Amino acid sequence: MSSETVSGPASRQALSVLFSSTFAFTVCFAVWTMFSVLGVPLKTELALNETQFGLLIATPVLTGSLIRVPLGMLTDRFGGRIVFFLVLLVCVPPLYLMAHATTYAQFLILALFVGLAGGTFSVGTPYVARWFAPERRGFAMGVFGAGNSGSALNMFVAPLVIGAFGWTMLPKVYAALMLGTAVLFWLFSHSDPAHRMTGNVGILQQLAVLKDPRVWRYCQYYSVVFGGYVALALWITKYYVAEYGFDLTLAAFLAMIFSLPGGVLRALGGWFSDRFGAYTVTWWVMWVCWVCFFLLSYPQTQMTIQTLSGPVSLHIGLNATVFTILLFVVGVAMAIGKASVFKFISDDYSDNIGAVSGVVGLAGGLGGFILPILFGVLLDVTGVYSSAFMLLYGSVCVSLVFMHYSYRRAPRAGTELVEPDAG
Repeated sequence: MSSETVSGPASRQALSVLFSSTFAFTVCFAVWTMFSVLGVPLKTELALNETQFGLLIATPVLTGSLIRVPLGMLTDRFGGRIVFFLVLLVCVPPLYLMAHATTYAQFLILALFVGLAGGTFSVGTPYVARWFAPERRGFAMGVFGAGNSGSALNMFVAPLVIGAFGWTMLPKVYAALMLGTAVLFWLFSHSDPAHRMTGNVGILQQLAVLKDPRVWRYCQYYSVVFGGYVALALWITKYYVAEYGFDLTLAAFLAMIFSLPGGVLRALGGWFSDRFGAYTVTWWVMWVCWVCFFLLSYPQTQMTIQTLSGPVSLHIGLNATVFTILLFVVGVAMAIGKASVFKFISDDYSDNIGAVSGVVGLAGGLGGFILPILFGVLLDVTGVYSSAFMLLYGSVCVSLVFMHYSYRRAPRAGTELVEPDAG
């Protein structure tokens, strides 16, 4: 038995680790995506254009992405409990200071430090996985990944706080919440020295997984299902405000309809991946996203047709109800896809989950950083709000082509992948 895993039924300690880690990650994800709501009043107060707004909301994602690889390695070396706890504590001061920021540059700098919260994913994933037997890891990691629903928590809490006390109160509330979470996590989590990597394994040795082409494929898939999810979670509230004229509270509530299933249903994706195989599940996730993004890409269009009876005006476009339904479907698909990609990793790299999940998480996080900026650039250039979905549609097309030519066939659950160069 590997020193990295625990065989047999999950113990009471394992369940305590799972639920305390999931709670902590949920709070971290809410903090990580706080600018999805906070950014709307700041855009007006700081007179930002769309590109500047995109950079503001994406800045925490950059830090949370870049820190994932080193945090994953630290987790392999020292254990997830202490690393998770310290990250929670480090995020408290910059959160509180954000309430006193007055310039765009100050917000960007503080957002970089707050973004550390997003790196907890690459801490919690190996930390949780090593408490469960291989046949239960997909579900366990899916439960932990449901902490992505923290973005929905943010969309519920942030408008209420801002509406009642002003935007400056929100960072203070989140600072207190993060500090309380650190205390609760330490009280209910556990450590097992057997889960740490033994020996003097250097960074270059841990990063040797990058030589494996499978890792790069998993990075590409995750940049779509996770990077796209984060980007939309950050962008959609303002989209509702600008495109449909809703107020901040209603816009955030509708955005939560996308974010909530995108987080909580990740456990379902883990179960599907255990049952049907990671490749098959990921393949169908991409197809569902492809159809939805195609429909969401169509801009609001007003046209006039000359007929025998004179000109007839037509309006083509998605109303808010259809738009929200399609977003909900995308959120469900991305939740399942996020779990299926990490099922790939747990199957192929059970002895080095920390380093590999850190690399793949980095790719997904960078997608979540780059996409909101590109959304803003496209909007500034074209003036078409649905251009964001046009970009996502193109990225899913690339993914489908890549998956099609990566394998000769989609394997059934319990069978190995047959790759083109396998011979």
